[in-house]
Amino acid sequence: MTESPMPLSTPTPTQHPAAGAGKILAAIRDEIARVVVGQSVLVDRLLLSLLCDGHVLIEGVPGLAKTLTVRTLAQTLHASFQRIQFTPDLLPGDVVGTLIYNPKTGEFHPHKGPVFAHVLLADEINRSPAKVQSALLEAMQEKQVTLGDETHPLPKPFLVLATQNPIEQEGTYPLPEAQLDRFMFKVRIDYPSMDEEHQIMRRMAATGVPLEARPVAQMTDIFALREALNRVAMKDRLERYILRLVDATRYPENYGHAELKPMLRHGASPRASIYLARSARGMALFAGRDFVVPDDIRAIAPEVLRHRIALTYRAEAGGRTTDEFIQILLNTVPLPDAE
Repeated sequence: MTESPMPLSTPTPTQHPAAGAGKILAAIRDEIARVVVGQSVLVDRLLLSLLCDGHVLIEGVPGLAKTLTVRTLAQTLHASFQRIQFTPDLLPGDVVGTLIYNPKTGEFHPHKGPVFAHVLLADEINRSPAKVQSALLEAMQEKQVTLGDETHPLPKPFLVLATQNPIEQEGTYPLPEAQLDRFMFKVRIDYPSMDEEHQIMRRMAATGVPLEARPVAQMTDIFALREALNRVAMKDRLERYILRLVDATRYPENYGHAELKPMLRHGASPRASIYLARSARGMALFAGRDFVVPDDIRAIAPEVLRHRIALTYRAEAGGRTTDEFIQILLNTVPLPDAE
């Protein structure tokens, strides 16, 4: 039986908010890297979402170690992990649970579904119909599940990583914009480099079985990091910069880009402002700072905004992308003047 790790050095309320964060994050990253080759951006976004109490939508073709990365993250944290393969015949009860009738007592008893885990991988979420997607997304938003007359809180922390396959269209049910908005980040991952694939090939040829990650942190470390994140300072002018960026996704003509307006069906919701501010604090913490700089906002903006902006069919048919749209705004929306 694996022993629970001792808590790593975590910041106390009297210390620098970023003190101890680097040691914890480095230990987790190093252990994941021992098991997973590459995917450093995905690992950082998963850690960031865990710190910010958000969820991640991962888009990538099959075979890019999405499941392995998520499971390895859970192992490093000594956290419970569940994986649900979303299929067209999946029912809401298969996700959140249901009531089971006991004929001996004549009573119904709750049977909790796989959603009751610290880390949940919803594999190929766009393969299941809207009713199943909604059951999961409600649990993500409310952090609880109601079975019969009883409400059951989900474990803390609770992190959902949902994957979807960009090349598969037949038999899928794309997430509506209102449901996409529940995810803090949308992360796109690509094929490994040739050197990384060489490492993967050698490692799997040698054993055929992936390595198992060791627990190097625990939940108390994550909660301490969340407290440190809350104490990271953000100046008013940076808060107003975030508001301007989000506003520019709705009214680009007000920021000198009237040519973008015909491309746009709708811009980002207020959740974008909330998540962008919180994730920028997380980026600062990752860098070992107790204050946010503009580059923290710019670095994380594509993952926060790309699934909250909808382009017209004509724009998509013309090869335009939301990432291109976001980059134009990042290059031109100015920082507010310091007061």
